[in-house]
Amino acid sequence: METNPTVAINISDDLYGLSNTKSDPRDLPEPDVHIVTCDALRIPAHSSILASVSPVLENIIDRPRKHRSSERVIPITGVPYDAVLAFVRFLYSSRCTEEHMEKYGIHLLALSHVYLVPQLKHRCTKELGQRLTIENVVDVLQLAKMCDAADLYLKCLKLVANHFKAVENTEGWKFLQDHDPWLELDILQFIDETELRKKKTRRLREEQRLYLQLSEAMECLEHICKEGCTSVGPYDMEPGHKRSPCSKFSTCQGLQMLIQHFATCKRRVNGGCLRCKRMWQLLRLHSSMCDEPDSCRVPLCRQFKLKMQQEKKKDDARWKLLVRKVVSAKTISSLSLPKRKREEELGETRSSHGIRSFRL
Repeated sequence: METNPTVAINISDDLYGLSNTKSDPRDLPEPDVHIVTCDALRIPAHSSILASVSPVLENIIDRPRKHRSSERVIPITGVPYDAVLAFVRFLYSSRCTEEHMEKYGIHLLALSHVYLVPQLKHRCTKELGQRLTIENVVDVLQLAKMCDAADLYLKCLKLVANHFKAVENTEGWKFLQDHDPWLELDILQFIDETELRKKKTRRLREEQRLYLQLSEAMECLEHICKEGCTSVGPYDMEPGHKRSPCSKFSTCQGLQMLIQHFATCKRRVNGGCLRCKRMWQLLRLHSSMCDEPDSCRVPLCRQFKLKMQQEKKKDDARWKLLVRKVVSAKTISSLSLPKRKREEELGETRSSHGIRSFRL
């Protein structure tokens, strides 16, 4: 009867990758177990070391043998011999070369999962995540799912979602469509959810931009009513000599034009002017945000405040939500200012005037 061949490497030849460690391979006892790989090749090993690193190998080693004299054999097939050898070396030395990781990273991840070696699994997950390509991402994705490698699985999904057109043309994707339709469905659902999140994020950014613009308009309105600007200001202030556009707020010039139109428009009484409606809304928004209506210099601030307190309409929920959003945007904007400037703005005093307090 023919016997299975044994690996023609001596322990002194660093079979276990211990040359760069404090352990001397010549100090190890005689191997008492053999790992059988593909093509019936054998790797001699030590049961005590294997059992101390892998609970699965420990259970295999502790299984009762049919005959007391029969040798201990652990079959590890289905992966290349060199991958099994790299796996055994990691069990002994806790190290794995970059070359082995590049060549056998997928096989080592599978072995680390099957035999419960978390250190190697973590290393393989990290290395494979750094080596993802359009061509191999589907294969790694399938393996990551089978091995419960959540981080690697998510990274693969993101790569597929970002480059789906290219991934769709690979052989891995075609194989997936034919043999794993459930995983294909998971991928397509992830892509749909990703697109929905992107749309929601864009919508929230647009809304936040609008709230910031309204917040700036409120500050600009107070600036015009208190300090005056190039063409509009309080009635008790002389027109400024500087006629260039105001650089303090990007919306200042447009708001001054809106105020000038509001003061002279003949249709605003009957509610037929859209520009005047916009001005009414800005004045109402300011009044809703103002904490000092009795001393505020913005026109109609106190009147709007009293009117809102008297009416208290139930259909103002959307308006109140808008006010909260703009106040929040104003708070965030003020926090971004230097501390000294914030203190100056908080310490400023105001005096009250009506709609005719504008100087046009």
